[in-house]
Amino acid sequence: MKLHIAAGAITLPLLLLFIISACSTDPEPIRIGATMSLTGSLSTQGVAAHNGYRLCEEDLNNAGGLLDRPVEFIIYDDESSSERAVELYSQMITEEGVHAVMGPYGSTLTEAVAPVTEQHRMVHVSPLAATTSIWEQGREYLFMVLPPAELFLAGVIDMADSNGLTRVAVIQQNALFPRAAGSGAAELAEERGMNVVINETYETGTEDFSELIERMRDEEVEVVAMAASALDDFIKVMRQMNELDVNVKMFGTSGAVNQFRDELGELAEYAYGLSAWEPVLDNPGIEDFTESYREKFGLEPSFHAAGAYGSCELFAEAVRQAGSMNQELIRNKLLSLEMRTVFSEYAVDERGYQTANTGLIIQWQDGEKVVVWPDEVATAEARYPTPEWAER
Repeated sequence: MKLHIAAGAITLPLLLLFIISACSTDPEPIRIGATMSLTGSLSTQGVAAHNGYRLCEEDLNNAGGLLDRPVEFIIYDDESSSERAVELYSQMITEEGVHAVMGPYGSTLTEAVAPVTEQHRMVHVSPLAATTSIWEQGREYLFMVLPPAELFLAGVIDMADSNGLTRVAVIQQNALFPRAAGSGAAELAEERGMNVVINETYETGTEDFSELIERMRDEEVEVVAMAASALDDFIKVMRQMNELDVNVKMFGTSGAVNQFRDELGELAEYAYGLSAWEPVLDNPGIEDFTESYREKFGLEPSFHAAGAYGSCELFAEAVRQAGSMNQELIRNKLLSLEMRTVFSEYAVDERGYQTANTGLIIQWQDGEKVVVWPDEVATAEARYPTPEWAER
């Protein structure tokens, strides 16, 4: 009997300690799976978007997390490969049991992984995919944040038309997003009565654009609208245009990043580019985001970084409004949500297709990006026309 009492005396405190410990255990984090192109041909954009996700993760946790739980992003390198991205999203959903997912970089990889997220009925906010065809396949859980790809060069065409230019060259890389952006530019130019004298699709990995550039001279091209996912291609074309002394009045690209100026130096002056975001906008939280990004990563944030951060904001707000991690409830909130994030305005139609974001056109002036289109958000007037190389 004494032995029995002694055992009880020992186990009761241990039991109480176990109960207290269990009650004080931190709640399980909400694990959000994603891939980003940290290596490979899309790494310039992918690293920036990865940083945007990480900064949002940090800010959410500093504010108390979501649903009184911390947030943990699990981000793998998809190596700029569609096959690897599909493998990783399947792994995260079926083997690792993530509670939610966010999208990879770009239209090509988004198109590849969308069947996986749809199959598992997982909400998929896509921070940086813009090709309309992705949203025309009856998908129910995919949400667009960027302006549609077909509008990426619309500002360049609009400005060229306003300046009376009529001879257009549209150049696009042979990949999903660039083809859509180039198609949109060519269609808009023709609607405006402009003459698309060159409409050329080139293969990924092209190094020598000299034949195409000589055609620009022969066709007396006035404006170039170029779409590519491989941002190095813009640099190659501009550098080779300088070497061959081929001049146009406007040169516009589907993506404006600091790498363009860093690589080209003064050759980048006067060039135009699509930027879905710039730190000079008055979006809520933009100053804090920009300052925090600079401090944490030692870099200026690109629109790819802001797009990932803003997409994370959207997902977080939908979760808050749903009050749950239930994917159907989150989906319904995203369909009806209208919100202005650090990145942009957000609203979608019944397909999850963006209806509120039209993007910006910047021009490189004195080594800096300034917004020149549309007029209502422009921070400077465009320097037009582009001087000939010999006059710079």
